[in-house]
Amino acid sequence: MRRAALGPARDTPGGAMPHRSSRVARNSADSRGPVLAPTVHRQALTMAAYIRWFRDITANDVPQVGGKNAGLGELYRELSSAGVRVPDGFAVTADAYRAIVEGGGLGERLADLLRGIDGRDVAALAAAGAAIRRLIEMAPWPPQLEEAVREAYAALGGGVAGGVAVAVRSSATAEDLPEASFAGQQETYLAVRGADDVVRACRRCFASLFTDRAIAYRIDHGFDHLAVRLSVGVQRMVRSDLGAAGVMFTLDPDSGFRDVVLINAAYGLGEPIVGGQIDPDEFWVFKPTLARGPGAILKRVVGRKEWKLALAADGRPQRADVADEDAAVMSLRDAEAVELARAAMAIEAHYSRRRGEPMPMDIEWAKDGADGRLYIVQARPETVHRALQPAAVEVFTLSAPGVAPIVTGKAVGQKIGFGPARCVRARADLQRFQAGDVLVAATTDPDWEPVMQRAAAIVTDRGGRTCHAAIVSRELGVPCVVGTERATASIADGDIVTVSCAQGETGVVYPGAVPFERRRVDMSALPRPATAVMLNVGNPDQAFRLAGLPNDGVGLARIEFIIANTVKVHPMALLHPDRVTDAATRHEIHALVSGYDSGADYFVDRLAEGVAVVTAAFYPKDVIVRLSDFKSNEYAGLLGGRDFEPEEANPMLGFRGAYRYAHPRYREAFGLECRAMRRVREDMGLTNVKLMVPFCRTPEEGRRVVELMAAHGLRRGEHGLAVYVMCEIPSNVILAREFAEVFDGFSIGSNDLTQLVLGLDRDSELVAPIFDERNPAVLAVIASVIASAHAAGRKIGICGQAPSDYPEFARFLVQQGIDSISLNPDALVRGLEAIAAAEREPANGSHVPPLHFVPWAAGAGLSGMPGGSSS
Repeated sequence: MRRAALGPARDTPGGAMPHRSSRVARNSADSRGPVLAPTVHRQALTMAAYIRWFRDITANDVPQVGGKNAGLGELYRELSSAGVRVPDGFAVTADAYRAIVEGGGLGERLADLLRGIDGRDVAALAAAGAAIRRLIEMAPWPPQLEEAVREAYAALGGGVAGGVAVAVRSSATAEDLPEASFAGQQETYLAVRGADDVVRACRRCFASLFTDRAIAYRIDHGFDHLAVRLSVGVQRMVRSDLGAAGVMFTLDPDSGFRDVVLINAAYGLGEPIVGGQIDPDEFWVFKPTLARGPGAILKRVVGRKEWKLALAADGRPQRADVADEDAAVMSLRDAEAVELARAAMAIEAHYSRRRGEPMPMDIEWAKDGADGRLYIVQARPETVHRALQPAAVEVFTLSAPGVAPIVTGKAVGQKIGFGPARCVRARADLQRFQAGDVLVAATTDPDWEPVMQRAAAIVTDRGGRTCHAAIVSRELGVPCVVGTERATASIADGDIVTVSCAQGETGVVYPGAVPFERRRVDMSALPRPATAVMLNVGNPDQAFRLAGLPNDGVGLARIEFIIANTVKVHPMALLHPDRVTDAATRHEIHALVSGYDSGADYFVDRLAEGVAVVTAAFYPKDVIVRLSDFKSNEYAGLLGGRDFEPEEANPMLGFRGAYRYAHPRYREAFGLECRAMRRVREDMGLTNVKLMVPFCRTPEEGRRVVELMAAHGLRRGEHGLAVYVMCEIPSNVILAREFAEVFDGFSIGSNDLTQLVLGLDRDSELVAPIFDERNPAVLAVIASVIASAHAAGRKIGICGQAPSDYPEFARFLVQQGIDSISLNPDALVRGLEAIAAAEREPANGSHVPPLHFVPWAAGAGLSGMPGGSSS
């Protein structure tokens, strides 16, 4: 489905502005019955045949009332009892449209005007469309039809003086279907009041069956123009101009992840959201824990809402400024987001039962500012990810660009595209667009869709994840970056650019043609080894996509990325802002924490949300979250960090890991980390989170950290909480049995372990050539700690880089009997194949690297004795 931008103000009924909600699925006629071509209608229809109330409409009535009205009737009729509020209304049936065409003898005239129109001659298409619309709009109505519309409108208003305000929407008889969608090709009129204006709006809706874009769409998809008819919906207007409005999906629309509801919200009428004119607020609600209420909200993002679309005194929609204090906070309360998510799930469940298959939904909602209630104003099947997950996926990986990005924004999809930029600032610029160009514009319009189909990528200044550009791009499979704010000002027309949506939630536009890899992976053909294969995940923005890969959970979830990119501020600077010496830094921190009661709440909230997204993506599989492992120089790079960090000659071996947590310089900040983890596990119900302590030099250090965690409510063993330790220091290997008494398991960090076994600085370029995890000394200690962990009854895995880089290293680990191997996502395919091959080999097989060692336990020494493995 697609949505389009809000059109310019016109001379419309009641001063209302037409809203084009362009949603185009793909292709054929209504699967629940053929779309009937007009036939000779010799008898005048009764008034009852022209009007159908929502309470009498079901999803099977598409041939009579169109897809949009059939959906509204279905919602009103079937889901009101489940607490889903739908504004009442009625449909002017497709029989009315047929009566107008036949009564005016328009059939042959329409056919004549359309004959020879092929869509390539834009001027001819526009002339034919304008002529047809005039004919339909001016055609006489059967007396019974106008009388029926007026009587129904009066009944809907219940005697309200001057009539009730309504939305008048077009509803084609082949619309909002899984196989074909004509939605958005026709017009909608908002805030129409009075019977005369309602009749006029209905006339214009009927005529809009022949908008230029609707004619072009039918030509492109092989439909007979006269085979599609139009119904009109007249529905009570929700006063969202006084409240808020938006859209929601019952899945993540970019990755297809099914366990979330994404809600977009902004003040005022919803048209600026779907038109991509504003950046809305976002809520991500986790379905499996929705019963926990606000605790099910994984993530909140405050959008830029500097203005809204309101209604003037004469009913005309107009822009109105949003106060700064309102723009800085969410336009919905948490409880309202949860209420919407529950309604969305009820709608999804209903449609899934009807269809006999999972049916993710795309839903429009509105909050009435007068009565404070939330309403569902439209729902339709989501068309991009409706089908089951494909057996094969395309994986795009960008090479290091070596240059700074031109602009960044929100990524739509996960692909990469490049080509010459074509900046479209006026409609005439579209004529210069060539296949393979990158479309750069402030926003996009439904009339641009033929151009968008030929684009290598799309970049816009404005818009959120549910705007027209985003939705069309998803359908077309075109990489798109929306909401860059300055693409049209920063990207020169004709310059080659690379548009990357393969780096998570943030989309990036680079200058030049940056090399990238594109692989097609047959998921069904990948082996599933007996050894648990987990993923290393640092960026929450990629979690929903990565969860669709074959995996047994997350072996390493790094929180450093979340702190650096989402929190951005040193936790001690949030706790003690008065100790930040630089005034500009203090101001920047103050701006970030605005809307929070304290800097501590900001840290906990932002960190918890990032961890929750990763954890929810893989729920209920284990997600092992490593507590912070920044070095002092890295902490100093955070806002305010230089006022709280020591200067060390070798930060790699200094104030880091377990020792830092209990130290007075950081102890308070570690308490914030614990609060965030407790919120994820207890408030959000994501008990699949396991915690891991990095760089723990001694068992005594480990005990202090475990006791400190318990003091903050994270008690080992309570509610299934397991606490692991990183095995990355020789002391972890030598004293493995003692560490096993403190922790529930081990995870080998091969980078640091290699560094300390071989006595080299892994950050030094000079010694980089001899840094190799496959060195026999490193392999010896790894084999030893695997044996020791198992002897102590503890599981052990590895989350370092080496298994991702070296398939032979992964084979070695399998031969040693390791319990799990955690791979970087880009190495998963190669790793699965290597691990499965190793499992097929006999123990001590020829593919195990030739080593000369014996496994050693605490206190034992090494001796030069041949031996390949020990488990």
